[in-house]
Amino acid sequence: MVLPEAFTSRHTVALIAFHRHHQSLVDSWTPWLETHGASNPDFSFVELPVISRLWAPLRSLIDGGMTTAIKTPHILERTLTIYGDVRRVTEPLGIATTATITVLAVDGEGAVRWSGTGGYSAAASNQLEAVLATW
Repeated sequence: MVLPEAFTSRHTVALIAFHRHHQSLVDSWTPWLETHGASNPDFSFVELPVISRLWAPLRSLIDGGMTTAIKTPHILERTLTIYGDVRRVTEPLGIATTATITVLAVDGEGAVRWSGTGGYSAAASNQLEAVLATW
């Protein structure tokens, strides 16, 4: 898959995580994103765990563990694990830290329209909602 070309929606929110303990931050966004997506056919969201290439030899084990842990098919469908040089993700996107998740709103052309960090908050979702409404 080539990103962002693989994003097929007019509005895509990408939740980018760098560590296993980030899953709770990703999950904190899920209810809001699912609710928003239910009323907007041009909207989707994806989970993008980014794993260092040092872990590539264990890819089958990691992917198998994720598949076993994630029991819901639509969650598996929206999860794309990226293995490789983490800087190939962080540098082009201007992600300053891997200490927390990054949340990006990406348009159909692949342009980042909004960027935030950390778990869900009302303030962040209000900002994101305002940006989504403008395009």
